[in-house]
Amino acid sequence: MMLRRKLYLGALLGAILFLMIAAHTIQKASVVPITDLPTHHDVRLPMKNQTPLQTVITEPRRGHSCSCPSCIADKGVSEWFDQRYDHKQQPYLTGRDNDIDLLSLKWWLSLQSSDGMIKDVTQKMYKIISPPPEDEMPRQNQCQKCAVVGNSGNLLRSKYGALIDSHSVVIRMNKAVTVGFEEDVGNQTTHHFMYPESAIDLRPGVHLVLLPFKLKDMQWLSSALSTGEIKMTYMRVKNLVEADKDKVIVVNPAFFKYTHDKWTERHGRYPSTGMVAIMFALHLCDEVSVFGYGADKQGNWHHYWEYNRNAGAFRKTGVHNADFETEIIQRLNKEGKIKLYR
Repeated sequence: MMLRRKLYLGALLGAILFLMIAAHTIQKASVVPITDLPTHHDVRLPMKNQTPLQTVITEPRRGHSCSCPSCIADKGVSEWFDQRYDHKQQPYLTGRDNDIDLLSLKWWLSLQSSDGMIKDVTQKMYKIISPPPEDEMPRQNQCQKCAVVGNSGNLLRSKYGALIDSHSVVIRMNKAVTVGFEEDVGNQTTHHFMYPESAIDLRPGVHLVLLPFKLKDMQWLSSALSTGEIKMTYMRVKNLVEADKDKVIVVNPAFFKYTHDKWTERHGRYPSTGMVAIMFALHLCDEVSVFGYGADKQGNWHHYWEYNRNAGAFRKTGVHNADFETEIIQRLNKEGKIKLYR
């Protein structure tokens, strides 16, 4: 009897000891040093139909078309904007045969008298300048912040210069002067809109953006960057322009008509350079800030570098409708699609 009890106690102690050793082993095996844990850079989220070699790219926040806090192309923010904005519109010519639809071409050619065939003119033009490269970066992976800088006298004493220069893209236009006005308007430029009658020389690295109002404007561009043979349009023009030939952009006449139909709603004969520049930015950028548009605080329309209070006025020419364009710009600001600085 005593022997049987000793054998039973020995077996029980052995079982307890075995369980203690096993538990210790399991606990030890489950503890992994912190240095061996995967970091967030190493994590690959599983995707449906994903092969082992695929890399998962982090998607933008749901409902956003870019990586900015708010994106111009986001739908559902403004019904008014969504009714007008067409993300399929190509802002610039690419050199392809289907750049311009026939209806837009007919409207554009009717604006001012033009001689020649559009195909012949563009083919010659793209022998002088380089076609724009295709943008392969998805908008979802970028946040391009742009400043469109007009020439209004309301920029004087604004001290917006540093803010303007902080944008990745800075668009200016026509005879815009920066020297001596840097504190108010900045000195950085990435894209400069012009046409023959408003042409100036550009610094290296700046995109010359031609806004053609007629076929001869494209002919002038080819000439101004090569032979300089065209010295006259309907007035004497700068026959040679300093600019990088591989950074030239030509606004698509179809985009010009789209701006006229959808945004300025056919007020005036055609939109102003300033209006097209804003529309161009809305299709190029993810966030747009607008400076130097409209009258100054005294209600005068003039350029910030001129003392003549009547200089640059176009409100009553009948070509553009400045009052309606101002309404559209203010509405874009109200709808949160641009940020308007006054």
